[in-house]
Amino acid sequence: MLIYNSQNHRKEEFKTIEEGKVRMYVCGPTVYDQIHIGNARTFLSFDVVRRYLQYKGYQVTFAQNLTDVDDKIINRANEEGRTAAEVAEEYSQAFIDQMHRFNILDPDIRPRATREIEAMQEMIKSLIEQGNAYVADNGDVYFSVRSDHNYGILSGRNLDQMRAGERVEVNDQKRDPFDFALWKTAKPGEPSWPSPWGEGRPGWHTECCAMIHHYLGTPIDIHGGGQDLIFPHHENETAQAMCAWHTALANLWMHTGMLRVDGEKMSKSLGNFYTLKEVLDKYSANAVRLLMLQTHYRSALDFRFELLDGAEGNVERLVSCVKNLRWAAKNAAADGKLTDADRALSAAVKEAQAEFTRQMDDDFNTSGAVAAIFGLVNTANKYLAEAGSTVETAVTLRAADAIQELLGVLGIDLSKALSEDELPHELVDLAKAHAGYEGDDANEAAELLLSARQEARAQKDWGRADAIRDGITALGLIIEDTANGARLRQSKKA
Repeated sequence: MLIYNSQNHRKEEFKTIEEGKVRMYVCGPTVYDQIHIGNARTFLSFDVVRRYLQYKGYQVTFAQNLTDVDDKIINRANEEGRTAAEVAEEYSQAFIDQMHRFNILDPDIRPRATREIEAMQEMIKSLIEQGNAYVADNGDVYFSVRSDHNYGILSGRNLDQMRAGERVEVNDQKRDPFDFALWKTAKPGEPSWPSPWGEGRPGWHTECCAMIHHYLGTPIDIHGGGQDLIFPHHENETAQAMCAWHTALANLWMHTGMLRVDGEKMSKSLGNFYTLKEVLDKYSANAVRLLMLQTHYRSALDFRFELLDGAEGNVERLVSCVKNLRWAAKNAAADGKLTDADRALSAAVKEAQAEFTRQMDDDFNTSGAVAAIFGLVNTANKYLAEAGSTVETAVTLRAADAIQELLGVLGIDLSKALSEDELPHELVDLAKAHAGYEGDDANEAAELLLSARQEARAQKDWGRADAIRDGITALGLIIEDTANGARLRQSKKA
């Protein structure tokens, strides 16, 4: 398996620190608002990385933090007349809720900055003792970037070539403009904690490094985030680790590409800023995932709503294929003998699984993996059209299972859409009225109604045939003709 390492700018053979186990950390959100779709793209990408590693048999321990103390949270609280803790709690839960809607797996470990103060202070003490950090006159504690001779190892930046003030905070408390805060002295009305340097709170770059060391140990196998975090956030994280514990923070760094909307940078001022909640209120999680996964995680993603409309159609195509395969297998009239078509479908399943793995083993190429799945869908649809009622049950079910399994590795879950095949009980009353049904089973009623309609049409009893059709339509169902006969399905998109 090859994975692109942002630090070395090349794909590398993935080797775990501990045989069969992966320790993985992805920077979580600062919880002051709903996350936007750019954030969601990053969290989706690493959810798929995690799922695929588990699919390959690795035991993955996945950690992701919540930054619940920060200037943005404090500012939001002041604007709304609330406490920072209230704001952080609201949007922490909002983030978790949207991750569940987006079918993102919960992390194994979800530390919150406000609950990890002790671990951060221990790291800061060690950095001060080793001469890599200093206490300013006002009580702030800063990391001395020039004390780390490896500074720039991740981003490739040279301090002497950078302009003071570029993406760094400049103030008269620092010995060097590029030094960054490990601990910030408390200001009136702000949340704070006692420390050897006075009341205060941690700096943003401090928390992830301390949490990783505390919960996962250092180095870890994979550290991930968006490309915008490479500098200064991840550079500062790895600098702290190298100086505090004399080891790399992570063996492999992964970063996702930026998201653009209609070819432009997402911005509230441009009116093209969308939260994940807004998008999921209009589109299914499966469609949003499918659209995002059709672009490689390291490439820039151009987000367009017309593409989402197309993705919804593609999800429906996937659902229909699996439904048709299972329907055909259930109603097969084959004699158990394998035909050339059966063998071709069986071979297509194996090839799709192999191609899916080849693509994902190449730096998680989800676009290629999606193409492999749709290749199998095309073959399966052709098979169903040509085989009619003579499909081979085991082969047909194997194809349906393979499509669902591979989509599941990508976090695209068809189970809800497939379960919506359950028919409404009102069909029983309809069958009693038009087909003389005396039972109480919706599936039996459906079969009897379809038979009665077919019989009425054969006898040119159009009034009865139309009444059955109209009654079925009124229940939100449509009659779908397949090679294995007619069936009912939901008329709304699954």
